[in-house]
Amino acid sequence: FEDNLRWRAVLEDALSNDRIQAYYQPIVDNATDARNKFEVLVRLINDRGQVITPFHFLEVAKKAKLYDHITRIVLDYAFEVFEDTGYDFAINLSMSDIQDVATVERIHAKLSENPKTAKHAIFEITESEGVDNFDVVSTFIQNLRKLGGRIAIDDFGTGYSNFEHLMRLKVDIIKIDGSLIKDIDVDRYSFMLVETVVNFANKFGIQTVAEYVDSSQVLQLVKS
Repeated sequence: FEDNLRWRAVLEDALSNDRIQAYYQPIVDNATDARNKFEVLVRLINDRGQVITPFHFLEVAKKAKLYDHITRIVLDYAFEVFEDTGYDFAINLSMSDIQDVATVERIHAKLSENPKTAKHAIFEITESEGVDNFDVVSTFIQNLRKLGGRIAIDDFGTGYSNFEHLMRLKVDIIKIDGSLIKDIDVDRYSFMLVETVVNFANKFGIQTVAEYVDSSQVLQLVKS
């Protein structure tokens, strides 16, 4: 409880002083090695200039009803940074974002006001979060598509992930969870699961992204 209070104070200070920042992680094209797509990640800069990852403050933000502010800040940064660049960019959304009217309105406004940038915008949803709110997620995706945005399912392969939801949601991209990818070179079970996901995705015209590629051995298997 004491730790939560401390992080809430740090978070409120960062929000008040414009120290919530967006960082951009490249997603590498395995066919060309090009870095033409980026995942937008949030970071907090504390009053000493230290860069803090979401691990420390994101859950506190949700409890303190500050999470929606962070999402909107990241959204604004992303559309400003990637305007007229031609790069694809991916923004993470939670179920609370999708259910927050103000956040959804901000997303729709950004897509409507920036049609050229909108076609490069990808919104990542963690599949397990949407299982109990399928109709809400489905409606959100349909409206997003009308405005030019695309949808990725994040962390696929964990929790409640299943192919039925992919077929019903008609997603554009599957991000295969790092827990499967990181051991693909030593764990036959992980290899077969990833192979199954990729084969399924190829048949339905869905792109795949591998998370946690941290060695040449893993990279070669991912490429194959």
